Amino acid sequence: MSVKELKEGIEEGKVVFGIKQALKVGKKAKNIFIAKDTRDSTVEKLEKAELAFDVLKSKEDLTKELNLDFACEVFCLYQGVSHKGAK
Repeated sequence: MSVKELKEGIEEGKVVFGIKQALKVGKKAKNIFIAKDTRDSTVEKLEKAELAFDVLKSKEDLTKELNLDFACEVFCLYQGVSHKGAK
C-alpha cells in the first residue's frame, strides 16, 4: 500500500481521517494507514479493535505529500459510496 493509493482515495472521497472515524468504519475498511510517529495509545486502540493497518511515513511527510492543511495520524480507506459531494 502506498501514499499514492491513499491520495487517490482522498480525491474520490473514500477516506476518513482520525482514530474515531477508523473505529466507526471498523472491519468494513478496505485499508487503514497510520503515520510512523503515531501515538502508542492510538496504535493500542486499533490493535484492541483487531484492525489491521499499514505504517506509512511521518505525519509531517504525509501532510505535505497529501497536500493536507492539517496533520493526521490515522487514515481509513473504505469501499462503498463516496461521500464527496453528498447533500
